[in-house]
Amino acid sequence: MIKKVDHIGIAVKNLEEAIKIWEGLGLKTDEVEEVPDQKVRTAIIHVGESRIELLEPTAEDSPIAKFIAKRGEGIHHIALGVENLEEHLIKLKEAGYRLIDEKPRRGAGGAKIAFVHPKAVTGVLLELCERKTE
Repeated sequence: MIKKVDHIGIAVKNLEEAIKIWEGLGLKTDEVEEVPDQKVRTAIIHVGESRIELLEPTAEDSPIAKFIAKRGEGIHHIALGVENLEEHLIKLKEAGYRLIDEKPRRGAGGAKIAFVHPKAVTGVLLELCERKTE
């Protein structure tokens, strides 16, 4: 079951500068975390039940660094909160969706995540996200 829009991921060159911009809008940064497997530092900003996830690359070969080099800063992905991520991935694969991840991996905040290829979802990189606390 898809529960909600979990977060919107935004690629940024400088996390501290981006945090100042978003906090200038009256929002508050709740968490900053490095996710070594993804070669990224993240800042989480809660907005109601959803989040904005600022993503700064920690290496030149990270997916976020490549995204910024190609497209510049901006919206990188939309994440949907789901129950039973593994089951969703099986159903999507059976339905013919092109998956980047056929098995979940660890994301920020300890979430299990997997990505669906943008070519399968009208040009949008889609993240499926399962959190233990929800």
